[in-house]
Amino acid sequence: MNLSRVRITAMVTDLALLRLLQLVSPGLPIGMYSYSQGLERAVDDDWINNATDVGEWIDGLMEISLTRIDLPVLLRLYEAWEAENIDSVEAWSRTLLASRETAELRAEDRQTGQALARLLDALAIADMQIWIRKPEATFATLFAFAAVNWGVQKRDAAIGYLWSWLENQVLCAVKLVPLGQVAGQRLLTDLAEKIPALVDEALSLADHDIGGSVFGLALASSRHEMQYSRLFRS
Repeated sequence: MNLSRVRITAMVTDLALLRLLQLVSPGLPIGMYSYSQGLERAVDDDWINNATDVGEWIDGLMEISLTRIDLPVLLRLYEAWEAENIDSVEAWSRTLLASRETAELRAEDRQTGQALARLLDALAIADMQIWIRKPEATFATLFAFAAVNWGVQKRDAAIGYLWSWLENQVLCAVKLVPLGQVAGQRLLTDLAEKIPALVDEALSLADHDIGGSVFGLALASSRHEMQYSRLFRS
C-alpha cells in the first residue's frame, strides 16, 4: 500500500468536504437569510402557526418542488459545468428560472446567484465576472459551479444544497412562527432524515420528468409581494 497516495487522497476528500460545508454555511455572505420563500406570508395568513404546520409545509416543498425541480436541475448544471458546456449551463439555468411562479422567487434566484458569483470572484475563482450580472444566473447555477470547482462529488453537492435550503427554512420559521430553538432542531433532525432518499429520487429522474408546481407556495409568494409589513424579501 502506498501510504503517501492514501494520505493525499484523504486530504483531497477532506478538503472537498470542508469546501462543501463552507458552501452550505448560513454564514455564506450571499443574503439567503433575507428570503423565506413564501413562509412569511403563510404565517401571516395563519396557514402555519406551530411546529407541526411548519414540518408539513417544508416536507411538502421538499418532496414536490425541490426533489422534482431544483435538485434534478442542479445535477444537470453540475454535469454541464463539469463538461464545460456553457450553452447547457445557460439552458438549464433558464429552465430553473422558468419554473419560478412569481416575480419575487425569480428575483431571489437571480440575486442569490449573482451574489454567489461575486463571492467566488472575490475568492479569485476564474470566469465569475460575467455571471455577476448575467440574467441566467441562479443560486443553483453558481452552487453547481463551486461544487465542481472545489471537487465536491455530485451526490454530496445535492445533499448539501437540500440541507442548506432546509436549514434556512427552519431558521425562518423559528423567527416567524415563532418556534423555540429546540423545536427548530427537532424539525431539522426529523426532516433531514429524508434528504438522502430525496436526492436519490432526483438522481433517477429523466429530463422529461422534471417539473412540478406547489399552488400554496405560488399563492403565498404572490401575496407576499404585496404584503404591507414584512421581514423577508420573499
